[in-house]
Formats: sequence, C-alpha cells, structure tokens
Amino acid sequence: MVAGETSGDLLAGLLLDGFRARWPGLRSVGIGGPQMALRGFTAWWPSGKLAVRGYVEVLRHYREIVGIRAQLRQKLLAEPPDVFIGVDAPDFNLDLEADLKAAGIRTVHFISPSVWAWRAERVEKIRRSVDHVLCIFPFEPALLAQHGIAATYVGHPLASMIPLQADQAAAREKLGLRPDDLVLALLPGSRQSEIQYLAERFFRAAALVRRAQPAIKIIVPAVPALLAQIEQAARVAGVLDQVQIVSGQSHTVLAACDLTLIASGTATLEAALYKRPMVIAYNMNWLSWRIMRRKKLQPWVGLPNILCQDFVVPELLQNAATPEALAEAVLQWIAAKISAPEKIRAVEQRFTKLHEELRRDTARIATDAIQNILEG
Repeated sequence: MVAGETSGDLLAGLLLDGFRARWPGLRSVGIGGPQMALRGFTAWWPSGKLAVRGYVEVLRHYREIVGIRAQLRQKLLAEPPDVFIGVDAPDFNLDLEADLKAAGIRTVHFISPSVWAWRAERVEKIRRSVDHVLCIFPFEPALLAQHGIAATYVGHPLASMIPLQADQAAAREKLGLRPDDLVLALLPGSRQSEIQYLAERFFRAAALVRRAQPAIKIIVPAVPALLAQIEQAARVAGVLDQVQIVSGQSHTVLAACDLTLIASGTATLEAALYKRPMVIAYNMNWLSWRIMRRKKLQPWVGLPNILCQDFVVPELLQNAATPEALAEAVLQWIAAKISAPEKIRAVEQRFTKLHEELRRDTARIATDAIQNILEG
C-alpha cells in the first residue's frame, strides 16, 4: 500500500481494519503513516514524504520523490505482493501501478482521481494502470465504466466513522469550552506548503473576526509535525495568545465548533459531515495556481460544493483569499447564526443528506471487491 498524506493514512487505516478481519495473517507494507501503523502496517517510508501539492512545490522535492518510487518499485518487483493498493496520491501511484500491472501484479486504486472535476486526461492513465478502482462517490463507477475501467462504489469511510449527529457538548467539554461559547475552528491544512501559504492569512482573518466578536473562541487543530510552524504563523500574526492550538484532534474540534475557516481538501468533507457552516479557502504558488486553474472542469473547488453541485458554502481562492475577505465571510455566517438561523439549518440539511448518501460499510465492500480480484 502507498498512502501519501494525512487523509490517505486515515482512509488506508480504515481499509486495513476490514482487511485484517478477513485475512488475520495479512502482511501490509509500503508507504504509510501512524493510522496504518496502528493496524500493523510496516512503513518503509513515512507518508509525509509524499505530502506535497502543486506543480512548483513538487518540483522542489522531485528528485527525492522519484527516488523513493524507484526504490519501492524495485522492492515490489523483487518480492511481488498479492495486490498493490494505491491510496489517493495519483501522481505518485498511477505510474507505479502501471509498472506493477505490466509485471502481472494486481493493482487497485482507492479513491478515483477527480477526473470529473479537473485533469480529465488522466482517465487513460487510470485505465492503463489499475485493475480496479474503489470509488468513494456514487456517480464515479458509471463514469469510469464508459472508459473501460472496472470500479466499485464503496462509500466514503469518513461517512461511517463520523456520527450523523455529533455530540457537540462532549467535544466542547473535552477541549475546555463552555456550552454557550461561540467557537470558530481554523484548519489551514495538513501539508507544509499549505501552512506556508494559508496559516498566517487565516490567523490575520481570525484577528479581524475577534475584533468584531471579542468573545469568540478560536481553536486550531494542528498536525503534530506542523505544530511549531503553525504556532509561528500565529505569533507573526500577533494572535498566539488569542487562539487555542491543539495537537491533532481535528474531528473533536469540528464537532465542537459553530463554524470553520478551512483549507480546501478532504477536511472540507469532514466539516460537511459534521454539518458545519464553513468558508473554504486556498492559496498556493502563483504558477501552480495558473496551471491548475486551466485544468479545472467545474466551477467549484471545495468537495461539499462539488458533491452538492452548488455553492452551498463560500469559496475564496488565491488572490481572493485575503484576511479581510475571509473575515467578512466568517462574520456573515455568524450574523446568520444570530439573525437568520434558517440559513444555517438549510446547510445542515444539505450536509445531512450528503452524509446519508456517502454512508456505506466501506471496509467490507472494499474487502469483498479485493477478494474478487484475488480470485480471478
């Protein structure tokens, strides 16, 4: 298995629960993180080595990443596994999967690359590289079938992991918050490059929000490896003593908060599954942004909006993601909470419906699909 970042490590860990129940003697190796390690996974390299997003950002790490892939390919060809599962990280995994498939190793890709949202040209590479795709969104298998790619809808693991109704009171108690606090969660990303481009502007936006709402509590769940970098961004923005930064605990924070300012990515879907109003933001190297923008196929970037096919929550991207604009969008949600609660309820209803659509026994369905692949 190869999982390339924090979210991939989480998803792969949930898959491994199902695999170990079906195959108690399972040996799993490759590239992974702490959630996979808890399930007995042996990581030859840590998943953080692949946690890079954006064309320019990848170039800075290109030689190291290509070197890791070459060494991994050599190890797997020398000792072929029964099946290789690439978890997301398509730019790393698809090329590796193509070589393994050509050598007769069964290949599975978990989480279809978003060819329906951007970079549609990758569909041919998927067809050439994988024997089967495990899809987390219900419309994907039919789309892939049009291109001769076998696929199974397994639901989104997070939809089963996150309760339909989260216990906000318990989450607040765990974080030392009062039941009547107004709580804003800041989630500036799980990659170093995201913290570099987003964290300081998130904190500057938080300072503006706090100026308008002095009693608001601001809490930040930090990826442990990036804790120091996030604290430094808060210090530079002058708000280190005004925010509560916790190590990990992103789900507890999302359960506890009233709303969130959040980086585009898997975390936005997690926020939607917790039924939280949000402001989605992203900023990256300007050249990477220009390249990616040309390849975008839909008007939305945030997963909740893509899945709902509507701007259910605002998106502020690149130059639009100024601290002032981010703060204003957050304050609009706060105003709605006070004077137009029906707007908040409408978002909660949309996200509840989405949650129900994505909720499946993912580990079992995925394990059944892989069993079929192994048998023939």
